Order: sequence, then structure tokens, then C-alpha cells
Amino acid sequence: MKELFVVTHPEATHHVEHRVGGWFDSELTERGVEQAQRIASALATSVQPDPALYSSDLRRTAQTAAAIGEQLDLQPIWLAELREKSYGAGEGKPVAWFRERFVPPPLDGERMDHDEGLEGAETKLQWARRVYAGMERILSDSPRQKIIVTHGGSATLVIARWIGMPLDALTHASFTVDSGSITRLVEDDYFHNRTVAHLNDTAHLGS
Repeated sequence: MKELFVVTHPEATHHVEHRVGGWFDSELTERGVEQAQRIASALATSVQPDPALYSSDLRRTAQTAAAIGEQLDLQPIWLAELREKSYGAGEGKPVAWFRERFVPPPLDGERMDHDEGLEGAETKLQWARRVYAGMERILSDSPRQKIIVTHGGSATLVIARWIGMPLDALTHASFTVDSGSITRLVEDDYFHNRTVAHLNDTAHLGS
């Protein structure tokens, strides 16, 4: 059996300051640091020795991966491909500023290459191609258990690539996950089917 544990970073400063994340390099709050330790403890009870650990290189995910690596004695492999979607000029801006300028995608028609009205922002297609490229690297590595530390938005693309969704099937795809969650993905050794075994587990965070 192959297993992937997809971790979303816990509470970061841009959450509590009501700012746009994206590539804005926020860090974990004091609460987020505690939550990262809880994530690490939960993984320690679930993984076999020597899984591979991959992480987005942004500070909030790097801090999360460092907590996991310390508890499991693993060295993270940093992959910029796992970063959150880039919102260009909107990154780090107040959420209210962002909402005034953001152009949502249409219900029908071109959604993947849609211009959201923010200078320098990635389209959904650019973002998906980037995360899928990172997943190609991860899936080609030999360990049968892998931990991937990423962001709430990019987690959808990690899961989508795992279950084999082509890029043109992502127009409306979304897997809702909370900050600090763990999603478990499994491939069986007989049929080689890939399953989303547990989505958005946050029980380890407590109340």
C-alpha cells in the first residue's frame, strides 16, 4: 500500500490579520506553532519509519514541515511547486482591498485561463500546472509513505493529481480543507486504485 499524508499549514499571521496569503510570506502564529506540534504528533502515530517529507518553501509551511521533521527525524525536501496560488499584486493586501478588485471566474466558459484582475497573479491553469509538476517529482520518488506540507488551495490540486484528474477537469474542482488538516490518500497493492481515505481530518487540533 502507498500512502500520502497531505498537511495544510495551521494558523498563520495573514489569517488573523485578515490579509491575502498566496505567496505573501507570512509565518505561523503562536497558536499555529502549537498546532504544528499537534500535527507532528498525529503523524508520528500514523506513519512507518522513514517516510519522505516534502514541503512548500514558504515560511508558514516550512515551519510546519520543520516541526514534523524534528519529531519524525526527517529532513524536508523543499518544493516551490507546492506553494499556494500566487495572487500577484493582491498578496499581503487586506482582504477587503482584494475583494474590491478581484474578478471571479464565470459560471461557464473559460475558467482555467481566467484573468482575475490582479496584476502578476497566476491563472488557475498556471497554478495547476505548477503543482502538478511538483507532484510528478513526488510520485516518482520511491518511498511508499510520503508527507506533503502545502496550503489550503493547493491541497485540492495535490489530491486531484493523486486521483488522476486531467487539467481540463479542474474547472470546478475543489476539496475544502481547513488550516492544520491532514488528508490521507491511499493506493492499494492489488487494484492500484487511488482513494481519498480521509479528507480534512482536524481531530488532532483539539477544540
